[in-house]
Amino acid sequence: MGWPYMRNEESVVNKIYDIAVIGGGINGVGIANDAAGRGLSVFLCEKDDFASHTSSASSKLIHGGLRYLEHKEFRLVREALSEREVLLKKAPHIIRPMRFIMPHQPYLRPAWLIRTGLFFYDHLGKRESLAGSNNVFFDPETSPLKPEILRGFEYSDCAVDDARLVILNAIQAREKGAKLVTRTKCLTAYRENGLWQVELENETGIYRIQAKALVNAAGPWVASFIQDHLNLQPEYAIRLVQGSHIIVPKLHDDSKAFILQNDDGRIVFAIPYLEHYTLIGTTDQEYRGDPNRIKITQSEIDYLIKVSNDHFKKQLSPDDIITTFSGVRPLYDDESDNPSAVTRDYTLSLSKGNEGDAPLLSVFGGKLTTYRKLAESALDLLHPYFKSMQARWTATTMLPGGENMLSVDDLAQYIQDKIVEAPAELAKRLTHAYGSRVWGILKHAKSIQDFGQHFGHGLFENEVEYLVDVEWAVTAEDILWRRSKLGMQFTEPEISILNEYLQDLHTRREREQAA
Repeated sequence: MGWPYMRNEESVVNKIYDIAVIGGGINGVGIANDAAGRGLSVFLCEKDDFASHTSSASSKLIHGGLRYLEHKEFRLVREALSEREVLLKKAPHIIRPMRFIMPHQPYLRPAWLIRTGLFFYDHLGKRESLAGSNNVFFDPETSPLKPEILRGFEYSDCAVDDARLVILNAIQAREKGAKLVTRTKCLTAYRENGLWQVELENETGIYRIQAKALVNAAGPWVASFIQDHLNLQPEYAIRLVQGSHIIVPKLHDDSKAFILQNDDGRIVFAIPYLEHYTLIGTTDQEYRGDPNRIKITQSEIDYLIKVSNDHFKKQLSPDDIITTFSGVRPLYDDESDNPSAVTRDYTLSLSKGNEGDAPLLSVFGGKLTTYRKLAESALDLLHPYFKSMQARWTATTMLPGGENMLSVDDLAQYIQDKIVEAPAELAKRLTHAYGSRVWGILKHAKSIQDFGQHFGHGLFENEVEYLVDVEWAVTAEDILWRRSKLGMQFTEPEISILNEYLQDLHTRREREQAA
C-alpha cells in the first residue's frame, strides 16, 4: 500500500527519526526538547492540541509540594524545590514568585509540626532568590480570613502559566530541529527490522514514520496506549485521579495565595488569578471514565466551596462560580488506599524487547514542576542507544522569551512608551505571555491601530496571526484558553467571529504554502 501525500508531512513520511514521542503534554514536549537539544532527530505527535488535557488543568504552580512531606516523599520534594529556582531563571516572564499563607487550625495540625515541615521546605532544596518561611499574625478587622483565625505561617513558591510552559518547550524543540505535529493520532506502532514503525493519522489521511526509539508520554492514556496501540502489556499500572478547580471573583485584594487545611487531611489552594479572580482547588478523587470527558462533579464543587467558606469572610455559593476546569492525573499506582496519598513522583519504564529491538520508554506519573528533571532522566535511560548524544543543557538555557529579558515591568513600560495608546493591561499581558519574543507580535507597530483587527478584550490580529504561524494555534479555544487566558472574558458571539477569522486565515495560509 502506498502512503498518500500529506500537507506539511512530505518531509517526514517514512523518515527515520532517532526518537518518536507520543503525547504533547509537558512531559512529552519536555523530553522532545531535551533530546533535540542533544543533537537527536525527534518527532512528536499530539492527538489534540498541546497541553489540552492534564498539563493545562493544574493549579498553575511551580512548587515543592509542602504536603508531600507528610507522605515522606523527600526525594521528590528536594528535586521539586531545586527546580523552582531553575525554572524561575529559565522563564521569568511566565513564572513568578508568590507568597503562600497557611492559616493555623490547631485541631488539624499542631504548630510545631507545621514549623518543622517549613524548616525542611526551606532547606531541602537549593533556595537562592525565594524568601524563607515565617510566622504571621492576622488583624481580625483587616484580614480576609474569619475573625477567629488569628495566626498562620507564610512561605514561598511560584505561580506559572502551565499551558504556556508547554508551548515554550515546543517552540524551543522546533528551533532545535524537532518536528512537532498536533491533531495527529498514533494509530499503531510496532517493531520491525530494529525500528519502530509508527502509523499516524491527521485530518488529511494516514502516513508513517520510523524511529529508533519510541517514547510513550501519553499521560492518562499511557497504559491504554501500550495495550491498545502497541499490543503489549504495561510494566506498571496507573491510577487516574481527578483534580478540579473553580474560579470565582477574587476573595480579597492581597497578592498572596492561601493554602487551606481541611479536616480530611487534604489542603486546598486559593490563588490570586488573572488580576480579577481567585482560583480554588484542587480535589483528589478516583476517576474511572474516559479522560477525554472529564468534568467537575457537584460533590467537588460543594467540597471546594465549603473549604473556602470555612476560612474566608467572603462566603461563596455555586452562583459565584465563573468557570471550572478538571484534569486527570495519571499517577503511578503505589497501591495507596487514599487518592491524596498516591505518589506524585514519576516512574520511567524502559522496555528493551528482544535482542536488537528498538526500545520503548514509557512515562508514568510526574508533575509540572519536575518535568525538566524527568526529561533528563529519560534521556539518561536512552543514552546507551545513542552514543553520540550530547551533554545535558536545559538547566542553564532560557526558554523562548526569557532571553535578553528586561524585568516584566520594564518591558511592559517600554511597550507602552513605544506604541501609542497601548493600554497598560495589554502591555503587561503580552509581556507575561511572550517575554522578549513579544516583538514577533508587535513587529513595526507604532500605535495600537497597527495591531490589526480587534477581536475584543485586548486580542488583536497581529497576535492571532503569530499564534497560528508560530504556536500551532488552530481554533479559538487554542487561543483563548491555552495560548492566553482571555476565554474568561469572551462572549459566544465574539468567539464565533474569531473562529470565522481563523478559518479564513488557515485557508490563506494553505494557499500561500501551495504556491
